[in-house]
Amino acid sequence: MEKRVMTDGKRRKGLAAAAALLGGVLTLTACGGDDGGAKDTGDRAKSQAQVDKAAAADASDARITISPKDGANNAGIANDVKVAVSEGKLTKVTMVEAAKGTAVAGSISADGLSWKPNGQLERSTKYKVTAEAEDAKGRRATENSTFTTVSPANSFIGSFTPEDGSTVGVGMPVSITFDKAITDKKAVQSKISVNSTSGQKVVGHWFNAQRLDFRPEKYWQAGSTVTLKLDLAGVEGAKGIIGVQQKTVTFKIGHSQVSTVDVKTKQMTVERDGKVVRTIPISAGSPENPTYNGQMVISEKFKETRMDGSTVGFTNKDGKGEYDIKDVPHAMRLSTSGTFIHGNYWGPDSIFGSANTSHGCIGLNDVKGANDPKQDGAWFWESSQIGDVVVVKNSPDKTIKPENGLNGWNMSWDQWVAGSATGA
Repeated sequence: MEKRVMTDGKRRKGLAAAAALLGGVLTLTACGGDDGGAKDTGDRAKSQAQVDKAAAADASDARITISPKDGANNAGIANDVKVAVSEGKLTKVTMVEAAKGTAVAGSISADGLSWKPNGQLERSTKYKVTAEAEDAKGRRATENSTFTTVSPANSFIGSFTPEDGSTVGVGMPVSITFDKAITDKKAVQSKISVNSTSGQKVVGHWFNAQRLDFRPEKYWQAGSTVTLKLDLAGVEGAKGIIGVQQKTVTFKIGHSQVSTVDVKTKQMTVERDGKVVRTIPISAGSPENPTYNGQMVISEKFKETRMDGSTVGFTNKDGKGEYDIKDVPHAMRLSTSGTFIHGNYWGPDSIFGSANTSHGCIGLNDVKGANDPKQDGAWFWESSQIGDVVVVKNSPDKTIKPENGLNGWNMSWDQWVAGSATGA
């Protein structure tokens, strides 16, 4: 076998060629990676800076502010939600319940600088607000906020009587019942006002931590108008318990009707605007179950209603009510504990004006079905307003407690004022 041997000259030429080829590859790779990469990065950075500068120069001058801020919790439901803009005007604002997508109605102000919801929001609800505006050059701006309103556990509201727009009698107090116990009574009462066109001084009285009533020293003046303002949004009624109401209620005082029941003579005298319009024979509480004395205000009216003795403590040995009348005619409530003035069809005509036979109510002659307008019960029911006063005297029972119903008139003015958290 022939063995070929490479000469030294050929070997040197081959090594040189290989080295040149390898060096060329390395040189090409190094140049392309270093010089070309630096140039590309610089161009991109320069290009982005130019874009940012152009965008900033074209940005809207309008600045939108949404309250509450995005992510807020425990937002109020009355007047916490607001959208405002500076250096521009609002063009569109939408607000929806986040879970349901239900739209919340709202209004942009006439000057285009603000927006707010038209009504009160719901508690424990997440809302989304999107606001759009334009500046003087027509450039648009947008802002968003998502927040959650205060929970019932961390807020309080007050239910009140009488109702807005109603007409009531001269004895009707403003009575507010809060759904939480109030510990800072002064803070709460100072944000509630009651005023009358009659100019009468009106003072609030706390019966307990949840009930606050307002009245003047004497009965309201007939024909006057009374305004209740609740400005409780944001007021801390107790530690961690915030008010959420912002409301104005107006009601009118109708004619003055005060009826006096004399338990001894068994007669009721009805006075309207200071004149006696009718005297009605009655049957009040029996000697065993006498009617309370005192000034009582009609708080409810029912053409017919059920009266079950077991609901007010009158029970037999078997635990059933001593009476259960399912269609008592022309009934009007005088106390929380169950005192009514009502029609009576089950008693003989002879008891009215001659015998006191009830379990504490005041009975007027009437018929079953409440459909005879000639009956005393029907006449008195038709002639009476919520807020009219019924005064009971000469009963062997005690005077009704002021907090039993809307009956704060059974308290002297000094006692009434003493129960105010803000003074007279």
